[in-house]
Amino acid sequence: MMDNMEDVIYSVHLDKIIDFRFDKKVVDVFPDMIQRSVPGYETLISTIGIMAARYAQDDSYCYDLGCSLGAVSLSMRHSIKQKDCNIIAIDNSIAMIEKSQLLLAEDKYSEVDVRLACANIHDILIKNASVVVLNLTLQFIPVEERLELLKRIYQGLNPGGVLILSEKLTFEDTDENNFHMDMHHTFKRSNGYSDLEISQKYLALENVLRPETLSEHQARLYQAGFEFIKKWFQYFNFASIVAMK
Repeated sequence: MMDNMEDVIYSVHLDKIIDFRFDKKVVDVFPDMIQRSVPGYETLISTIGIMAARYAQDDSYCYDLGCSLGAVSLSMRHSIKQKDCNIIAIDNSIAMIEKSQLLLAEDKYSEVDVRLACANIHDILIKNASVVVLNLTLQFIPVEERLELLKRIYQGLNPGGVLILSEKLTFEDTDENNFHMDMHHTFKRSNGYSDLEISQKYLALENVLRPETLSEHQARLYQAGFEFIKKWFQYFNFASIVAMK
């Protein structure tokens, strides 16, 4: 099993903060980074597997869009029991895909095929899908491109199929927004991050990760064609929505 490296990327003062990228430096520490940065991450991943087991269909595909190191894909792989239901995992970071291939090779559960591809999700044809997952992915896509992606997902879903959309949220009410931001930073401190690390990473993500409100996400999903849209998970300013076709 691969050893996970500790995330110390922002632990020393940086004269210049560059925009956050999913390069090899991030990939090497990603398991530690995501566990210490995203409240409820393990619950989120394991429950997505449970939901996939419920909504996956025979002879269909489950898509993991923005798969990073394949945690969602592995969770779905270990849960899905439907006949000839396979997973397509996409990420535009070659460093992520290369490490995902190694992690998948270590996984001995082979009844469900996982096909990895390094690609822009805008270029992927989504078809015969019973489950599509955007787990902390849409927030990195330019706001003006999000509706078109959701429309293509809706069109590629089979009747009864689901989209699982997990995102970092912002809030319309200033006090509520400040509370969740403060608790998120408190969560990070409790996991060993310093104020310097928190502030420098915040600046690195500022121009890259664009969070929206829950109502903005819901309105866009309705516009894309979905009718059943429900929030099923929230831990501070991180939430997940299920949208059914």
